[in-house]
Amino acid sequence: MQNFWKMSFWYGGAVYEGYRQPVGAEDTVEWDYRENPTANQMMPFFISTKGRYIWSEEGFQIQFHRGEIRAEGRSEILLKGGFRTLRGAYLEAMKQHFPFHDIKLSKRFFEAPVYNTWIELTFYQEQEKVLEYARGILKHGLPAGILMIDDGWSPYYGKWQFRKDNFADAKGMIKQLHDMGFQVMLWLCPFITPDTVEYRETRDKHFLIETPEGKPRILEWWNGYSAALDLTNPEALQWLKAQLDDLQELGIDGFKFDAGDSLYYTEGDKLHKKATTDELSRLWAAFGEQYAFNELRVCFKTGGYSLMQRLCDKHHTWDEKGVGGLMTGMLLQGLTGHPFGSPDMIGGGEYLNFQECTNGKFDAELFVRYCEIAALMPVMQFSAAPWRILGKEDYQKVLTAMQVRGKYLPILLEVVQQAYETGEPIVRHMEYVFPGQGMERIMNQFMIGDRLLAAPIHEKGVTAREVWIPKGKWKLGEEVLESSGEKVVLEQKAGPLVLERI
Repeated sequence: MQNFWKMSFWYGGAVYEGYRQPVGAEDTVEWDYRENPTANQMMPFFISTKGRYIWSEEGFQIQFHRGEIRAEGRSEILLKGGFRTLRGAYLEAMKQHFPFHDIKLSKRFFEAPVYNTWIELTFYQEQEKVLEYARGILKHGLPAGILMIDDGWSPYYGKWQFRKDNFADAKGMIKQLHDMGFQVMLWLCPFITPDTVEYRETRDKHFLIETPEGKPRILEWWNGYSAALDLTNPEALQWLKAQLDDLQELGIDGFKFDAGDSLYYTEGDKLHKKATTDELSRLWAAFGEQYAFNELRVCFKTGGYSLMQRLCDKHHTWDEKGVGGLMTGMLLQGLTGHPFGSPDMIGGGEYLNFQECTNGKFDAELFVRYCEIAALMPVMQFSAAPWRILGKEDYQKVLTAMQVRGKYLPILLEVVQQAYETGEPIVRHMEYVFPGQGMERIMNQFMIGDRLLAAPIHEKGVTAREVWIPKGKWKLGEEVLESSGEKVVLEQKAGPLVLERI
């Protein structure tokens, strides 16, 4: 183990762990990141408010203990300093270690909402039900956007064609959705259902990950047991791409690249090219980059990639597994090079939570607060149909949140363009924009670029909240506030709180 710098405040590593950050001089915490243990993005990178950063090409173990840092890993761990601020360290680390790729991600993700069929249809995706969902969006006053058809549209994994029994005229359905103003994406995974034609074909061509003995690896994941494509094999990727090309010929605009978690792979398996389990996860993301319409949930070392990166499936709860983890996760995404983010599906993406909601466990207030937070993020994504599960008064709050987003959308799109060009976060930590004003630990409000301060409510039963307003003049609605850098209590009256710097 090595002794590193005496500490200031540090952020980084796994996006999911944002709720436990920053780490300060009085804190003790240890993380084992030799393999990504989470269902979200992970970077072998930590960054400090004093303009320092830690970087390695592979994951590592790191311990913060009362002002000292110790770390060890398989690769060299670099320690760099002298960049003065959090922003300075981020820009230098990005330049040296994760320079941004040519960003080809469609701006449609930021201009309009994403709608995902998962919560409404789960594994039972059907043509008429998809169209009914799309019609419901427009009928209830929400704008057209990107429609993702989730797991269940294909016969099985590896045969990436619409199942004929549920989609009698897939091409016609896609045209109808396009005519309504939607772009259409499909869910995918890098796995193959065993004992199928596609399994036998990929097995015989050695397109599958194999055990050290040369047998196809059958891995266990949340949907059961599958073989896995060898993502280090260019021919295996071409086999997959040929199927996706056919889907795009039908009119599909892009794909949601799910699964691919490091923890589903087995170290030491036989591959076309030697790779760690984290590297296999990264390769799945790299494959997805070629599409302007893409979504990724779990990745390793993909800072700077042309990807829309979603937070992992959130629970229908107020704690860090649900609403309480949205702002912290999005702030960590930005500080680790993933600016183009979505805070999961509004209300939570864990579909079992919504099945339980039918027994009186659904929390309308939570859904509304989730929506208000998402409305101020780069990408907002609906799945559970708010017009179905909310009463009239609460649904109006959803529409109000959409109006607030619309009001500030021109500024948001300017910041998105800056991210395309400079790689800087869209959702920015207060310390990133206002260094040295004592806001290092604030993780429940954020900046959109350098101009908008967002302070949505994230606690149950609360209608007003404390907001730390940096020095300067700010506009809240029609009111002008002049702050010397203090905390004030503001009441939320119509939609989430947003202050504009003037």
